Amino acid sequence: MSRLPRGPMSRLGCFIRARLRRRLFVWFGVSIFTTFVVVATVMSVMGGLMGGGPSWRQEMDRVRTFAGHRLAEVWDDPARRDALARSVAEDLRFDVELRDASGVLLLRTGQACPSYAELSVPVERDGVRLGTALACYGQTRPRQPWRGPMVLLLAGTTLWLASGWLARRLSRPMDTLARAAQELGAGRLDTRVTLGRHATGEMSVLAEAFNDMASRIERQMADQRELLAAVSHELRTPLARLRVLVELMRDAGGPERTADQMEREVVELDALVGELLASSRLDFGQVAPRELDGKDLATRALERAGVPVETLAVDAPDAKLVGDATLLGRALANLLDNARKHGQGPEALRLLEREGRLAFCVDDRGPGLLPGEETRIFEPFYRKDRGGEAREAGSLGLGLALVQRIARAHGGDTFAENRPGGGARVGFTLRREGPATVKAPPEVARSRA
Repeated sequence: MSRLPRGPMSRLGCFIRARLRRRLFVWFGVSIFTTFVVVATVMSVMGGLMGGGPSWRQEMDRVRTFAGHRLAEVWDDPARRDALARSVAEDLRFDVELRDASGVLLLRTGQACPSYAELSVPVERDGVRLGTALACYGQTRPRQPWRGPMVLLLAGTTLWLASGWLARRLSRPMDTLARAAQELGAGRLDTRVTLGRHATGEMSVLAEAFNDMASRIERQMADQRELLAAVSHELRTPLARLRVLVELMRDAGGPERTADQMEREVVELDALVGELLASSRLDFGQVAPRELDGKDLATRALERAGVPVETLAVDAPDAKLVGDATLLGRALANLLDNARKHGQGPEALRLLEREGRLAFCVDDRGPGLLPGEETRIFEPFYRKDRGGEAREAGSLGLGLALVQRIARAHGGDTFAENRPGGGARVGFTLRREGPATVKAPPEVARSRA
């Protein structure tokens, strides 16, 4: 199995990759944040109920009463009083301070307690205030108010990273399918989808349906191309016979005008069959590149078209290239034929450097291109119809479209422009080193049905 080339992401693929994944990521994040808010709210409400309710206050009052009675019993015995305070401090991991009724410090088990001590217990006996016991967090149990928020932040970050991974996993099959659909729409009919470990149940069904559809389309198109290639090839035989019959009719003294008309029609049919055969080769990917000399290629094209070789102008320092001689010869023949039919004949066939690539172009003697025709002339079946010019020339609008396909098969493209001195310049560029090879992404593979 071969794989799809890694190229610029299609618009549909970009939309799926960016929008779907981001939406999933954002929604996961919003869900996590909402969950934390709800949990915090519930905990706050529950804490308020527990901390501000009667039962909580009653429990705290009981603790204060119990501690105050215990301390009141031993308050007059400093040894027992201090031993009880140290025992409470050790067991509960609190710092404890004991002060008399006037506020004088009697005992401190750790650091000094602030004014907002966690627990303040009045020590009374028979309604007489003996002193106060303060309990607070100290070095033995340091206050860490940031611990709770940090734990929540760490948990939220972990969940959000997990949501990003999950969003990527959910959107990746859609991205792969979108790129495969784009490749199939671009004409790569052997495109197939392999989701691998990223496949889920629904995505696997969709990928299987896509592959089945692509296989059917590929088979149908292959049958049509084979039929076109076979018919085009078989037409060559009756065309050759027609040429022989035209020559025999001339030798027999037949009407010269009729013979010329028949010969022109046969030539047009032969050119059309040649274009169909070249198109079939491109459809089947039968491009056979080899080392060529651009000057020799252009010279042979001029000779076949009956144009003087002196019209060739080589402005490129290096005319060596790698390409398919038959297809490039057809492209040059179509350029010369276009200049003859629509440009009042070719003025020059040029080899030149254009944007770092080797270019073949034909200058004609015509009135030039109309606004917008610089790109439209390469569209299939577009005809320069000026007062019946196209109909008289027998043009079907396929010649320059085929030139564009041949140029792109060789890693180049076509161009057309008006020359400053009058007339048009139509040509194509190509890579000197031959058609580019591309690598494939790991998700999408191509296979023959």
